[in-house]
Amino acid sequence: MGMPRFVRPKEGDAESSPNLYVANCGPAVGLSYDTIASVFSSFGEVKGVYAADESGARVIVSFLESTSAHSAFKALNGRPCPHLGGRSLHIRHAILQPPSSTVNDSVPVSLIASDLNIPGLYLFHDFISAKEEEELLQAVDNRPWKSLSKRRVQHYGYEFCYDTRNVDSKQHLGALPAFVSFILTRVSSLPDIPANLVLDQLTVNEYPPGVGLSPHIDTHSAFEGLIFSLSLAGPCIMEFRRYTTGSWVPKIASVSDMKDENPEEVSRKAIYLPPRSMLILSGEARYAWHHYIPHHKVCFTIKLITKYFHSCKFSCERFRNLIFTFSIIKP
Repeated sequence: MGMPRFVRPKEGDAESSPNLYVANCGPAVGLSYDTIASVFSSFGEVKGVYAADESGARVIVSFLESTSAHSAFKALNGRPCPHLGGRSLHIRHAILQPPSSTVNDSVPVSLIASDLNIPGLYLFHDFISAKEEEELLQAVDNRPWKSLSKRRVQHYGYEFCYDTRNVDSKQHLGALPAFVSFILTRVSSLPDIPANLVLDQLTVNEYPPGVGLSPHIDTHSAFEGLIFSLSLAGPCIMEFRRYTTGSWVPKIASVSDMKDENPEEVSRKAIYLPPRSMLILSGEARYAWHHYIPHHKVCFTIKLITKYFHSCKFSCERFRNLIFTFSIIKP
């Protein structure tokens, strides 16, 4: 259940859409996504329930079939729903946003990893539930943070030293915390994951609104070939660069950096990471592409989101973003 990815349909196309925009419905009015999905599933299979904006009182209900969406629209629009606290729902049809949209001068932002055509890059939406996300956030917020210049971190298993960009494999901090055990189990069941995979290092990064991450490739000498990154709380845009000459990396990932580069010397791609999604870097994506989160006064996601509905004035500056990065330490 990620952030909204839907727009108003053109006139005449409404009934062909399997998606509904539902107002007066959501966590802010005491209705969980699971409850909403359960009620709407009486009209057909529900693929997911998504936040339509930051209000918490408007959602997108996405059905497998358009006929199910139309039946729900006719039955519930403008009428009190006894199974949703007697609330009167205000519903309209919505359609899925095209696969990518431009958020700056030249870089399209994709919603699915396959659009980037980077071998070894995978993105799994809704890897955990909203309830599991809330429990993870509570767990880390109850533990001590280490403050860096612009963000806070927590390390488990082994501590990453930012001065040397390496870890000391002899300084074991102990097993990964119990609150991530279900994530490790879920990772092991993903396609093409080695049966003997043991993730033994976890770094939790908290990025305040507008703070980014400088372009980098996770240290070859410190970590094995698979990197797993779980996004929580706020959404973010992650960009990828592959340099055709040299390996220059700017000190700060910002919009101004992009304007100084020769476009013939660097390939740039970007992907939208919704909350609760799991990103996997392996192979070429792991070793050949720098990845980073641009530092902005105004977040890229504003341009991606605000055009969904004319009434939506969404700004991701209101959200912090947490990324749980799991890896394997080299001996």
